[in-house]
Amino acid sequence: MHEAVRERAPVRPALVLDRTETRPRAAVLVLHGGRADGEAPPPRLNAAAARMWPVTRGLLRATEGFGVVMGRVRYRCRGWNGGRADAARDTLRALDELGLLLGRLPVVLVGHSMGGRAALCAAGHDLVSGVVALAPWCPPEDPVLHLEGRRAVLLHGERDRVTDPQATVDFTARARRIGARAGAVLVARGEHTMLRRAVTWQSLTTRTAAALVGAGELPDVVRQSLLDDTSPVQRT
Repeated sequence: MHEAVRERAPVRPALVLDRTETRPRAAVLVLHGGRADGEAPPPRLNAAAARMWPVTRGLLRATEGFGVVMGRVRYRCRGWNGGRADAARDTLRALDELGLLLGRLPVVLVGHSMGGRAALCAAGHDLVSGVVALAPWCPPEDPVLHLEGRRAVLLHGERDRVTDPQATVDFTARARRIGARAGAVLVARGEHTMLRRAVTWQSLTTRTAAALVGAGELPDVVRQSLLDDTSPVQRT
C-alpha cells in the first residue's frame, strides 16, 4: 500500500502544521473523516474536520513541553474513491513532507472514520510508530501486514451505525495475528459522531495518543487491550 499509493502528482501540500518545535522529538498528525466517494475538495465549512478540533486542542495541551509537533492531513478529495484510496495517498504525502521538513521523527496518526482507515492504511510508512483510529472504517479487504511492529489502538462506539464496530474487532484480531501491538476498546452507548459520551472519547483519544509519543501513560483500558493475550477487545 505504501508504495502503490504514491503515483499521482501532488497539487497542494498535504501537511498542515498546528505547532512546530525547535527541538522536535515526535509528531502527531490528525485525520478527519470523509465519504466513501467524492472527488470534490472538502468544503470550507466541514463538519468532519470540525469534529476533530477538540481532539487537536486536547492533544496540543496534553503534549505541551514534550517537543511534539502537531499537524493535520489536508485531503485533495472528500472521498476515499475506491481503489484510488485518495485519503491514504494524501496521508503518505503528508508524512513524506514531514520527513523532509523535520527528519526521522516517530509519528502517531489519529484519524476518525475515513481518516481512521487512511491512518491504518498509511501506517506502513517508515515514520509511523503508532495509530489511534476512532470509529474507523475497516473493510475486510484492507491489508494488515504493514502493521507488524506498530502499535494500533482502535476505539469504536458500540452503537455506531455508520462504520461497523465488529469490523474493527475483526481488523484488530487480524493485525494481532501478524505481530502488530493492536487493541480495541468499545465505548458503551457510543455513536459515530463521538458526541454521546464525548468526555470518554476525548479522554481516551488524548491520553492514548499522548502516551504513544511519550507524553504520558496509557489509560488502563487501553493498556489492557494491548496486553491481554486472550482477547484484544476491552469495553468502557
